[in-house]
Amino acid sequence: MVVHEDERASSRRLDEDGDDMPIFNSENFQINMKSIYYSRTFLSIIGGVVAGIWGFTGLMGFIFYFLIMATASLEFAAKAKFSIHKYFDSWNRIVLDGFLGGLMAFVLFWTFAYDIVHIF
Repeated sequence: MVVHEDERASSRRLDEDGDDMPIFNSENFQINMKSIYYSRTFLSIIGGVVAGIWGFTGLMGFIFYFLIMATASLEFAAKAKFSIHKYFDSWNRIVLDGFLGGLMAFVLFWTFAYDIVHIF
């Protein structure tokens, strides 16, 4: 993950209310968000193929997907050394972003792999 180490990005400024607001480098923030989105999509595809090969059907396949995404969220936080606000603006960026888009890819590859292995 990319963090901007210069003086401007690590300093804080005061807004009109006197609250501290972190300053983000938008380019680094976008790079971090893209890496999470691409990682979730890749894990969804691989997870769908694995769920199809293992023969998961119904609710068991969706539970498998949620376990994969929960593990991925935990690993993203661990990679950031649990200092999320240094790389992202909130925890929602790690936990929720790309979750539903990955679900569509998961279902597509899950049904495809299941059909190839168990039906044909």
